[in-house]
Amino acid sequence: MRRRHLMAAGSAAPALALPTLARPALAQSAPEIRWRMTSSFTKVLDVTYSTGEYFARLVSEMTDGRFRITPFAAGEIVPGLQALDAVTQNSVEMAHTGGLFFTGKDPAFAFTTTVPFMLNPRQQAAWLYHGGGNDMLNRLLKDYNVYGLPLGNTGNQMGGWFRKEIKAVSDLSGLKFRVAGLAGNVMAKMGVVPQQIAPGDIYAALERGTIDGVEYIGPYDDSKLGFEKVARYYYYPGWGEGGAVFHAFVNLDRWNELPKSYQAVLTAASGAATQWMLAQYDWKNVEALYRLVANGTQLRAFPNEVLDAFYRTTQDVFAEMSAQSPRFKELLESQVAFRDRSYGYHQVADYSFDSMMLRIRRAAR
Repeated sequence: MRRRHLMAAGSAAPALALPTLARPALAQSAPEIRWRMTSSFTKVLDVTYSTGEYFARLVSEMTDGRFRITPFAAGEIVPGLQALDAVTQNSVEMAHTGGLFFTGKDPAFAFTTTVPFMLNPRQQAAWLYHGGGNDMLNRLLKDYNVYGLPLGNTGNQMGGWFRKEIKAVSDLSGLKFRVAGLAGNVMAKMGVVPQQIAPGDIYAALERGTIDGVEYIGPYDDSKLGFEKVARYYYYPGWGEGGAVFHAFVNLDRWNELPKSYQAVLTAASGAATQWMLAQYDWKNVEALYRLVANGTQLRAFPNEVLDAFYRTTQDVFAEMSAQSPRFKELLESQVAFRDRSYGYHQVADYSFDSMMLRIRRAAR
């Protein structure tokens, strides 16, 4: 009876009820913010570009529309390779881009995306979020008045498209090759003439013969850009990019002005969008590769001689850059230590599982 009496009293006395923390009340305390986000990617590259759109949509939905970010494709505000400068100068509040495009400013930028012979996508996520990677990279970005949030991962990339077969290291000599990041430094030491070209301009350069080959991402995007029309040989593995992380670069002053709740929204939305991109590529690259091969693309594995030469040259590049930049050395040592330790685990986990499944699949045919 006592319990029923209290319940009845509670229902009869709305003035004594708990205060309603209604969403409208919370929304009124949150500022309305409108930002622009320039992209280094064109709309043709629907996975990479749409990841920025997905991120912006999440931010809007998580704030009941009070924080809205409008994405702009490469060239609509600034060219794709000027995204970092636009954020640094506060021409736009943020950018969706790849840090490896800016290694000319500081080679340590490569670690915001990927460096040769280093981490796969799962290792990158572990290093960034639990190995101190995000904090180390944001110390670098602070020098450019930028705060960074991982915003996308392509998964393991392909080795690139070539007009002729690569059977030996000597076949690389003199090739004009579109490549980004430190892989370009490595290839230059091996006689290649690396070219830094924004994604939207690659096909035209390949078609005109300005370049002899190209490394971009993987089967889905590469076929979207039509590389198979002008280059026949498609090489793997992607030794230069075990899995490229893209970033949201936010103007540091604008980031610091945000309420903590909005900073948390951006962080959560960027994490969700990163997984969304990786899952899209893992889904779409499968059928894209089958289509390319069915239509005449010649799939080739780099000879071990070539891969070993890439690896040795990479170590030379790492040594040179570490001697020049303490920050590069710090980031490299952090990633190498984690990579070497984690492969002890992955060898008995993922690698053995994948090897088992491939063996069983072959035997079942």
